[in-house]
Amino acid sequence: MNIAKLLEQRRLQWTELERLCGELEVRGRTQQRSAAAVSRFATLYRSACADLALATAYQLPPATVAYLHRLVGRAHNQLYRSGTSTFASWVDIVIRQAPQRIFSDPCVRVAALLFFGLFTLSMLFAWNETLFPQFAETVLGAEHMTMMESSFEEPLDASMDHYLMMSGFYIQHNTGIGLQCFAFGILLIPCLVTLSYNAVVLGASFGYMARDSVAAGDNFFQFVTAHGPFELTAIALSAGAGLRMGLGLFATGGLRRVDSLRLSALKAVPIMAAAVVMFFLAAFTEGFISPSPLPYVVKAAWAILSSGLLMFYFVVLGFPRRGDDAA
Repeated sequence: MNIAKLLEQRRLQWTELERLCGELEVRGRTQQRSAAAVSRFATLYRSACADLALATAYQLPPATVAYLHRLVGRAHNQLYRSGTSTFASWVDIVIRQAPQRIFSDPCVRVAALLFFGLFTLSMLFAWNETLFPQFAETVLGAEHMTMMESSFEEPLDASMDHYLMMSGFYIQHNTGIGLQCFAFGILLIPCLVTLSYNAVVLGASFGYMARDSVAAGDNFFQFVTAHGPFELTAIALSAGAGLRMGLGLFATGGLRRVDSLRLSALKAVPIMAAAVVMFFLAAFTEGFISPSPLPYVVKAAWAILSSGLLMFYFVVLGFPRRGDDAA
């Protein structure tokens, strides 16, 4: 008996089951389908389980076994899921699904390139007062520049209450930026405008405070260095998730608009979940490390470690693995 040939003949049923899983993930659970449709789905599911057992027993190629594992898992979730999220499912979303989605999603790439590109350019323009003498004042305004300098006049160990209050303000402010980018993403252009504006303003703030002529610059970077990587990345991810939603509304790929939006929402959930985790890590850092009188080298080391963890998360965990495209 040629098991490999037999399983190859059943590939049409796998394709049908995979198509039904996709439809159910977009349009709703099996309880919302007709009895005949659920019966057909259950039959295909049982057949796939048997095929998986044969493929495992006869040690067929790992890619085939992995594909059947994922297919059976998707079908099982549609037949038996309770509708409530478990801690394990959220861990799977954040640790496995999110980095792979972020790595491959062009919306995230657009948001990240736009945000960090404009942030870097604005920071350089604001810092170089010789070539761009009016840039910082034009972007920030004289009143805002004065406010920033006065806020960071004192060293961090001089008034902890003051910096803890500032931590709360900046956590609320920057989280609000991320939520705005996500909410405006459904309309695409407002999201890009909001993201670009905040990238320019934040970059100009960093660049202005980095000038040698700004006495409060050292205290400013004592405060922002530690939490910067997590917070700025979370803003870009929020915009990427919003753009994914907006793209689903306008580029339906032949689906009904509401179905396309639902499918895009499923793709955006892991991205936004990762952004929430990073906002939480930024808030923790901003509340306990950034305003503390720890030496700057410690805060810089934390920022480097954070950046390394982010690279590991996005590249190592997110890099496509063999057989992932079959799911």
